[in-house]
Amino acid sequence: MVKEAKEILFEVLQAILPIVIVVSIIQVFFLQTPPALLWQFLAGALLVTTGLFLFLVGVRVALLPIGEMVGSELVTRGSLSILLIAAFIFGVVITVAEPDVRVLAHQVDIASRGAIEAGILITAVSIGVGFFVSVAILRILLGVPIFYILTAGYVLIVVLSFFVPPEFVAISFDAGGVTTGPMAVPFILALGVGATSVMGGKSGVADTFGLIGLASIGPVLGVMILGVIYG
Repeated sequence: MVKEAKEILFEVLQAILPIVIVVSIIQVFFLQTPPALLWQFLAGALLVTTGLFLFLVGVRVALLPIGEMVGSELVTRGSLSILLIAAFIFGVVITVAEPDVRVLAHQVDIASRGAIEAGILITAVSIGVGFFVSVAILRILLGVPIFYILTAGYVLIVVLSFFVPPEFVAISFDAGGVTTGPMAVPFILALGVGATSVMGGKSGVADTFGLIGLASIGPVLGVMILGVIYG
């Protein structure tokens, strides 16, 4: 555990230190930022580093093992309908907890001056993710090539884009991006790994690749459908 913690800390520092150094140089040599504001930025960077380190340790220690265990147990003990319903619920819940989704919803709420409420946007995004997580699990069980589902999904997105206000098109693709955040990705992948690990000849761990790609279609379609309603 100590070795893993050191590896995670090194990864976090690799990700954050370059940003901190570049921003600090710009603030000191180009913007002549007041020292108080610079120290405030450095304190915030320290808090972000600490929080991200603790979060990733929690993901490695708890979230990934639990996701794999839940996925395998659902396949072993549950029927197809229970598995798909559980995948939908987990997709919805994990998306609601995703910090990136909440940041996007907050920004959209501010930019639209309350016309698009944060809660409504989070609901549309989370339902979209939950639905396509279920679709992804069903695809693995039935052995359907991922190419067909991805093609159908993006063709539908292109068609819907002609009937949606332009601002919703932009928001929808941003929503597809923010769902691939630090909370959703580990759990959805772990759920897929756990499900495929007990399928024997029907599937393999390699089938879990593409789960996030399919799940990211859901938010795009969800926000576009929301745009059709609002439009």
